[in-house]
Amino acid sequence: MKYLSYYSILSLIILVSCGPKEKSVEDVIETGSKSEIEQKRGILNKDMLELKNKLKKLDERLTQFEEDYDYALVEAMELKPRNFKHYIKIQGEATTDENILIYPEFSGNLKEVYVKEGEEVKKGQKLAKIDDGGLSSQLAEMKARRDLAKTRFERQKRLWDQNIGSEIQFLEAETAFEQINNSVKQMESQLNKSIIFAPFNGKIDEVITDQGQVVSPGQTPIFRILNLGQMYVSANVPENYVGSIKVGTEAIVKFGSLEKEFQSQVTQVSSNISESNRNFRVRVAIPDQIEFVKPNLIATIKLNDYEANDAIVIPENILRENAQGESFTFSLSMENDSLGSANLKKLKLGKHYQGEIEVLEGLEASEIVVTEGARTIKEDEKVKVLNFQKN
Repeated sequence: MKYLSYYSILSLIILVSCGPKEKSVEDVIETGSKSEIEQKRGILNKDMLELKNKLKKLDERLTQFEEDYDYALVEAMELKPRNFKHYIKIQGEATTDENILIYPEFSGNLKEVYVKEGEEVKKGQKLAKIDDGGLSSQLAEMKARRDLAKTRFERQKRLWDQNIGSEIQFLEAETAFEQINNSVKQMESQLNKSIIFAPFNGKIDEVITDQGQVVSPGQTPIFRILNLGQMYVSANVPENYVGSIKVGTEAIVKFGSLEKEFQSQVTQVSSNISESNRNFRVRVAIPDQIEFVKPNLIATIKLNDYEANDAIVIPENILRENAQGESFTFSLSMENDSLGSANLKKLKLGKHYQGEIEVLEGLEASEIVVTEGARTIKEDEKVKVLNFQKN
């Protein structure tokens, strides 16, 4: 019975699947009754409505393909006022005012050198001594004569105050003492030059002349001393920027060899313009935390010569130029989020920097400008925006 029931169910499925087929229009017209013909007509009407809906959807999609083909394809951005800075780029070098060669002020044999290269020294510290050639002995003798002259002068002065002795004797004693005293001072000053002192706090960068050599004023450098704590960058700026570069101007300094960049400002502006190169010099401070800076190290400097708040700025590459040399670009009047028409905008331009340019006249905030495809469209041309950068 179990197998019989399976066969019965299978037979029923076959009978249902092999039921009567739907009559064609021709068969219904030829053999069908009125009700059968009306029923057939209703079925066809329903099929026709479904087909019309499907055709409508296909037409809408085909229209989208036609729009993409008929409209110029562009990219656009909405303008937003922002801060705009312009910089000039110049080259300078690290330097310090406390970097000098020390020359002797006295001729003779370099008797003693008290410091070594790399040694830190204080202002007024003894660095070296030159053989004085017997002047110290002469000074000792002169001081003895001065002491004697002083004693004679003081005695004559006491007598003169008591109205004893002549005025001539008093004046002669005073003059003799003053002369020998002045001679002692001159000799002391001369001998003092035989000792070389540090002119400021710093480091002995180089000992140039060895102990035992003969030295002469203005001819024989003995030491190089420098102070790296007072470093700055010095640079020449063309004279046409004389009105825009001043003390406090922002500066961005880069030492390429150190791979270091920092922000600073101009601390000094020269009042003189060089006749030879028509430049003026500026100083830019180096912060203390910037290490390994050496005198004469090359630096690249960017000086902020212009800044505008709430500026209209566009990419420089979207600009075009007409036959009259006027600059223009295209803004868009949008019909919806993706379709619009191009409007030619003549522009008055300001400074440009790093691929951007300030628009002084011709465009307003919130306008939409073409950023890609501007070189292929015309005024009033319909466009389709593929990429729209909104603020």
